[in-house]
Amino acid sequence: MCGIIGVIGTQEAAQEAYLGLTALQHRGQDAAGILTQDENGLHCVKSLGLAENLTKNPAVNQLLGSTAIGHARYSTIGSGDILEVQPFLVNYPYGIGLVHNGNLVNPYSLSRELRDEKSRHLLTHSDSEVILNYLADGIARARKDKVNGPLEFADVIDSVKGIHGKCVGSYSVVSLIADSGIVAFRDPNGIRPLIWGKKKGTLPTGEAHCFASESAALSLNGYEIIRSLRPGEVIYIDKNGKIFEKVITDKPHRPCMFEWVYFASPVSIMDDIPVYSARIEFGKKLAVKVAKILKEKDLWPDVVAPVPDTSRTAALSIAESLGVPYREVMIKNRYIKRTFIMESQQQRKKAISVKLAPVLSEIKGKTVLLVDDSIVRGNTSKQIIEHARAAGAKKVIFVSTCPPLKEPCFYGIDFPSKEELIASSQSIPEVEKELGADALIYMDIEGLVESLKSAGGANKKFDRPCMACLDGNYPTDISESSELTKARIKDRKRSGESHSKKSVNRIGEGGGF
Repeated sequence: MCGIIGVIGTQEAAQEAYLGLTALQHRGQDAAGILTQDENGLHCVKSLGLAENLTKNPAVNQLLGSTAIGHARYSTIGSGDILEVQPFLVNYPYGIGLVHNGNLVNPYSLSRELRDEKSRHLLTHSDSEVILNYLADGIARARKDKVNGPLEFADVIDSVKGIHGKCVGSYSVVSLIADSGIVAFRDPNGIRPLIWGKKKGTLPTGEAHCFASESAALSLNGYEIIRSLRPGEVIYIDKNGKIFEKVITDKPHRPCMFEWVYFASPVSIMDDIPVYSARIEFGKKLAVKVAKILKEKDLWPDVVAPVPDTSRTAALSIAESLGVPYREVMIKNRYIKRTFIMESQQQRKKAISVKLAPVLSEIKGKTVLLVDDSIVRGNTSKQIIEHARAAGAKKVIFVSTCPPLKEPCFYGIDFPSKEELIASSQSIPEVEKELGADALIYMDIEGLVESLKSAGGANKKFDRPCMACLDGNYPTDISESSELTKARIKDRKRSGESHSKKSVNRIGEGGGF
């Protein structure tokens, strides 16, 4: 999972890309980069860590021009080399830069094909570089009889069709093509988000355009939201501001449900469903189930509290629906990164113990209903329950807005193996016992679907999101996933060992192999 942005038609392209990355920082904290173009060529600055570290590099002043792309990285796999940080760039044809959010399921076979059949040797372990090379190769082949002419939309379409035919998995992509314009496209199922906006700008049409992972990045820069890209859609905006649009595949739209559950900012709108509204609906739907179960158990909360920050909206909704006071009883240390997207299991365990501090006066002697967005490995949930009991809670009820996670994700979320998921081989009562809760209540799958439908209303454009991690119904072929899983687990172990010995950050694309 990463955050991507691309802008064209503004003299503050680099500044807007940077602001956009700060709005998308929750999507990735491992590394960041920005690529721009002006009359003197392409300019790129990358850094490890947060986007703000880009400003510490003196070369940031060279990020000039009216076109830019940027990337905030969440690493699922990769090395610690700065070469792994996006944007990636090839010099032929034209000069093409690319940023990518998602994961390919089949990067190894594609890497071998690029090397053996196309003489393209990759410089990184990132599947984003795989996509970039197929994009460049496809455009070059489409233009083999059009020497020195301008890039045509037909060339882009031919190339992206090739990518759709070979690249299996999730990918939302924004590409800067030198002296030509910006290309944006989604995978055939539209698994990862990509939103398009416009405002007044410097293009000959008087407009500027922006593509980003979330609408929050558009709004911060003053762009009016046009819409989300459709699954399998390609949009090309050339240097004159002319817009070309085409959907080149026809497959079911299966956006990742985890975007609304966990990753996305509550101020964003994704695929026409407001994230905040979705989480309100999660709370309403859960409250009905919670009330029924707790009455059967003769157990009722004195307070409802979120596990900050993502579950705050749903917790408010549950409290209102149950008529129980809402309280903030766990205070987050904002200097600790989101533990789910930290690089290693060892890091996560250390961070959890200092991440949340209980408010003793609001917990002691009370039955506390804690709401979290999801339960993945169970480490965070177990320690939070222990903290609540240590603070004097009489009873602890734990509620998850996400149904039990039972299957691995191959599309950009970092749980590559089934074995690490606490609910994969245990029943809900067994998980409840392991976590130490007096009651454990999950959202059910249909409740999740109905909540998204209610939040989207008439604007909702898909029947069911991707919920493969819940039900094993993967929207793509996953026959090559075992090789990817082994590599991700191996890299994670290597990363954890390296971090414990050297205290260095691991990077590697949120989309890597």
